[in-house]
Amino acid sequence: MSKVRIPGHEAREKLGWWHAHRFLLLRRLTQLGVIALFLLGPLVGLWVLKGNLSSSLLLDRVPLADPLVLLQSLTAGHWPLTALWLGSAIVLLGYWLVGGRVFCSWVCPVNLITDAAAWLRMRLGIRAGGTLFRSARYWLLAMVLLLPLATGLLVWEWVNPVPLSLRALLFGMGAGWSLLLALFLFDLFVVERGWCGHLCPVGAFWALVNRVGFIKISASGRDRCSNCMDCYAVCPERPILKGPVHGARRGHGPLISAQECLNCGRCIDVCAEQVFTISVGFAVKADNMSEKQQ
Repeated sequence: MSKVRIPGHEAREKLGWWHAHRFLLLRRLTQLGVIALFLLGPLVGLWVLKGNLSSSLLLDRVPLADPLVLLQSLTAGHWPLTALWLGSAIVLLGYWLVGGRVFCSWVCPVNLITDAAAWLRMRLGIRAGGTLFRSARYWLLAMVLLLPLATGLLVWEWVNPVPLSLRALLFGMGAGWSLLLALFLFDLFVVERGWCGHLCPVGAFWALVNRVGFIKISASGRDRCSNCMDCYAVCPERPILKGPVHGARRGHGPLISAQECLNCGRCIDVCAEQVFTISVGFAVKADNMSEKQQ
């Protein structure tokens, strides 16, 4: 049995352990920090964030809400409270600035589970698996918005694993844990990155917001690429790398402008040749102009 090659080994040898793991560690600290802020209230009586990732209050004053919940309420025929409008606007503006799918990779607790499945799949050398259309998540998003129109109920919120994961932590074993276990096993044995990469309607919504994000990843050093494929191995959305990394001859610019990019930074972590950088603000606009000219 051949030894499984672990992506990032060359980056660790050449650039050091911290450089090869920095974005991964920062993401984990952020995800666990968000969970901790929700748990502080029930556990020790310090209410920093009250509620869940669908709807919450920051310091008992600032409303925060999932804009997808607002859209479901509207299609169900319910006029949302002012707090839901304001909370959705605050959250939407925040993710519009940094890139919508930052929610998926830096905040969503389900990402911890699907990343664990991807890590274990790589360690065990599991290669075979089913396939799904990448557009499936957008069809599911349409269904999430159409079901309230037909039923008058926010059906998706009954099974949405994002708020269910926090409920599972607060209230112990139950349906939430069963669903999360099912997602883990699905990603591990059935379809690689199946949930976050192909099916999640929440990710599909934030991908649409991500089209106008302020922060992007750029393969600005692609001339140094050694074709080690480590970035492909760790990227949750592998097809988005093909043009920016290997498409210079076909006129592709280096900016990873695909709306599916999670801005997770793993490609930056594992690349020993430092092909990838973060582009912010005007740099993003400049790269977009370069792509159009090509």
